[in-house]
Amino acid sequence: QVQLLESGGGLVQAGGSLTLSCAASGTIAGVNGMGWYRQVPGKERELVAALTRSGSTNYRDSVKGRFTISRGNAKNTINLQMNALKPEDTAVYFCSIDHYDDSGIYTSWGQGTQVTVSS
Repeated sequence: QVQLLESGGGLVQAGGSLTLSCAASGTIAGVNGMGWYRQVPGKERELVAALTRSGSTNYRDSVKGRFTISRGNAKNTINLQMNALKPEDTAVYFCSIDHYDDSGIYTSWGQGTQVTVSS
């Protein structure tokens, strides 16, 4: 049983910045990576940024140069620094962790945090 808690969402004006944080807890034998996804009503959840155990990163093209994913100071935590926010960044942002144990490989999700960017 793994739980993830996101924080840092809110309402900002276009061009502003927000930092999201995520902490995973519970029984985690091993981690392959963590990431941030976002979803708007009626649309599929999409990858925003991912971070592997080795430190490699992957960003969707629309956020490159504006968003930065990083490992937090505590184990199994990540942050997402979002700069130059645009209205199209408005979404619920979800944290995920890809983890494993002797029985299998799993993906767990947080409940999400709302990011709203006004024009």
